[in-house]
Amino acid sequence: MGSHLFTLAAIKGVELAIFIFLFAVVTVLGFVAARWRRGETLEHLDEWGLGGRNFGSWISWFLIGGDLYTAYTFVAVPALLFGSRAVGFFAVPYTIIIFPMAFIVAPRLWSVAHRHGYVTPADFVRGRHGSPTLALMIALTGIVATMPYIALQLVGIGAVMRTMGISGEWPLIIAFVILAAYTYQSGLRAPALIAFVKDALIYIVVLVAVIYIPIKLGGFGDIFSAADAKFAKSPAPADGTLLADPQVLGYSTLAFGSALALFLYPHSVTGLLATRSRDTIRRNMAALPAYSFVLGLLALLGLMAIKAGVTPLTGSNGKPDVNTVVPLLFDKMFPDWFAGIAFAAIGIGALVPAAIMSIAAANLFTRNIYKEYMRRDASPAEEARVSRLASLVVKAGAVVVILVLDPQFSIDLQLIGGVIIVQTLPAVAIGLYTRALHAWGLIAGWACGLVAGLYMLYDTPNPVTGKAHFGGAQYALSKLGLTDGKTTLYTGILALALNLIVAIVVSLALRSRRRGFEDATTPDDYLVEAGDPGVKDLDAAPEEAPVTAGRP
Repeated sequence: MGSHLFTLAAIKGVELAIFIFLFAVVTVLGFVAARWRRGETLEHLDEWGLGGRNFGSWISWFLIGGDLYTAYTFVAVPALLFGSRAVGFFAVPYTIIIFPMAFIVAPRLWSVAHRHGYVTPADFVRGRHGSPTLALMIALTGIVATMPYIALQLVGIGAVMRTMGISGEWPLIIAFVILAAYTYQSGLRAPALIAFVKDALIYIVVLVAVIYIPIKLGGFGDIFSAADAKFAKSPAPADGTLLADPQVLGYSTLAFGSALALFLYPHSVTGLLATRSRDTIRRNMAALPAYSFVLGLLALLGLMAIKAGVTPLTGSNGKPDVNTVVPLLFDKMFPDWFAGIAFAAIGIGALVPAAIMSIAAANLFTRNIYKEYMRRDASPAEEARVSRLASLVVKAGAVVVILVLDPQFSIDLQLIGGVIIVQTLPAVAIGLYTRALHAWGLIAGWACGLVAGLYMLYDTPNPVTGKAHFGGAQYALSKLGLTDGKTTLYTGILALALNLIVAIVVSLALRSRRRGFEDATTPDDYLVEAGDPGVKDLDAAPEEAPVTAGRP
C-alpha cells in the first residue's frame, strides 16, 4: 500500500492535467479530421492515404515539417549533445542541405506520381523499371526502415511520462490505441490537422526555452563553459564542444548521408505526394529550413541541461537514460503549468509522425505486396480497407518493439534504418532521371549495399557504452586499410558507394548484350511541364502508360 501511495505522490498533477487536456484536444481534432476537406469518399487510397492529393502550401508545410521533426528528434538531439559531443549538431546541417536537393528532385517525383496515380515510391519503381521484384525489395526496405522509427516515437512519450512520475508502459499503449483509432477513421487528414497544434506548441516551447532558461543559468557563456568543463573531465577522447580533426570527415559524411536518406523514407514521400502541385512542393522546400533554425536552438538544450545539473533518470537496463534530459530540464526550469505544455508538445510531436509513418508503411504493403502478389484485381475500396487494417498492425508492431526490446537497442535500430533506406536511392532518385541502370543491376546493388552496410554496423563497437557491435553509424576507415588513424566515414555512404558500383557493373554486363550502356532519356525530355499540374512523359514505356488513379 505504501509503495502505491508513494507512486501517487510522485505524480505531478498540474503537468499531467495540462498534458491530458492538450492530448484530448488533438484526439478530438483527429476524429474531426475525417470530415475536413473530405472528398466524396475515404474508400480510396488517394483520399485516405494521401488526403485527396490536395494539400496546399500551408497545410503541407505543417504536415511535412511535423513528419520530419519528430518527438525523437526533440529529445535525442539535445541528449546526444548532453551525453557525448559536438557531433550531435550534425542534425542541423543535414536538415539544411536536404531542402535544396529536394527542391530539384521532389517536384519531379510528384509529377510522375500524379501522372500515373502512384501512391508509394515502390509504385514508381514498378512503373519506371518494369520489375515487380525490384518494387517488392523497395517496399520491404521501406517497411523495415520505418518500423523502428515509429517505435522510437514512444521513446519521447515514455521519457515525458516518467518525468511526470508515471511508470509502466500502459500510458504508451493507451496513447497508441487512440492514435490508431483516429488514424483508421481519418487517414492522412488526421496528422495534417493535428500538425498545426503540434508545430505551434513546439515553436512556443523552444523559443521560450532558449530565452528564459539561459537567463536563469547566467547566459550562454556560462552554459558553454559548463559543457567544456564536463567534457574535459570525460575519459572519452571524442567528447568536446568542438570536433577533433579525425571527426570532421565522419561528421560531414554523416550529415550528407542522412540528408540523402531523409526524403527516401516512405513517410516523407507520402507527405510530398499529398501536396496539390509542383509549385506547392517548391514553396515548401524554400520555407522548411525554418524548422532547421528551431532544431539548432533545440540542440542547445542539451548543453543547458549540463549547466543546470540535470541527472538523467535510470532506465530499465540500470543505466542512465539520456532521453529524459530535456523533459527533466523543462521540469526543473519551468513552472509546472508551462512544463505541462512543453511535455504535451513532445507527446503530440510523437503522434503526427507516427501516424504518417504507419500510413506510409500500410500503403506500401497494400499496393506493392497485397495488390501485386495477393489480389491483383483489388478494387480501390478494398485497397483502402486493407491499408487501414495494415496501419493498425504496423502500430501494434511498434508497441511490441518498444515493450519487448531494450529502448537503447531500438535506438540503434534507427541508425540501421538510415543505412538501410539510403540503399533505395539508385532505384528511386536516380531512376527519376535515367533508365540506364538495369532492374537486376539495381537489385544486385541493393543487396550488396544492404549486406555490406549491416556488416559494418555489426563491426562497429562503442567503447563509451561498452557495446561490441552496432555501436554507431560511423565506420573506421582503418578497418578497410585506407588509414591508420581514427578517421571514420558514415556507414551508409560506404554501403551506397558499393551499391552503385555493383549496379553499374551488372547493368553494363546485361545491357552490353543488346544495345550497350546508354541513357534511355535525359532530364530535359523525361518530364516536360505542360501547364500546371500536367506533365508530358516523353519516355513512357508500355508499362508506364498513363493509368487511372489507384492502378500502378
